[in-house]
Amino acid sequence: MNDLMDETTDDYGSNHYIHRSNWLRAAVLGANDGILSTASLAIGVAAASATREPVLLSATAGLVAGALSMAAGEYVSVSSQTDMEKSDINREREELRDMPELELQRLAEIYEERGLSKETAMKVAMELTEHDALAAHVRDELGINDVNRPNPLQAAWASGAAFSAGGILPVLVVLFMPLEHLEYYLYGFSIIFLMTLGLFAAKSGGSSKKKAILRITFWGTVTMGLTALVGYLFGVGVA
Repeated sequence: MNDLMDETTDDYGSNHYIHRSNWLRAAVLGANDGILSTASLAIGVAAASATREPVLLSATAGLVAGALSMAAGEYVSVSSQTDMEKSDINREREELRDMPELELQRLAEIYEERGLSKETAMKVAMELTEHDALAAHVRDELGINDVNRPNPLQAAWASGAAFSAGGILPVLVVLFMPLEHLEYYLYGFSIIFLMTLGLFAAKSGGSSKKKAILRITFWGTVTMGLTALVGYLFGVGVA
């Protein structure tokens, strides 16, 4: 019976993707920004430059600065969220110590709002309180659980690494594609990179592949097109 339950759990568990949300969000966001920002910067400079060196320099500088900025920004952001969660947990611990009856009633009301009868809600609240009162309130009152609980270092590393992996692709295009019409090569290859990323994100997250490709292609085209326009408008033949 236990073997059957384990097998069933594995089968059903494989159909859910929410446990991937934290790392997938950071990885896709980082890679998307790496491709798009590096390519857009390179396209803008390429539209105003007659030589390869300024384009390569700007793309490389954008790659390094963007990766460090993404990692630092993600670390600070997630650390702030973690600090706030810790503060709420400490406050909840104090409330459980100072007014346990009120906290028990509050927990029962949460279960009642979710559809349980008043008697069942109170019984569930009492049993969970006896087992681990703080864990019950953290999960059901504050909405904090192991799935969505952030890790600052993990998020920072994932964002920085993903940005670098995405950003290196336009740099390679700058290095190896012909200088003439380089901005068009950058756009074409970047759209392919973005579409591949969209497919990966959709497959990993169990979402629509068509929507992911259309969304990422549209916004990628808009971003790179506007950057190229700026390069053409303000191009002064950078040498």
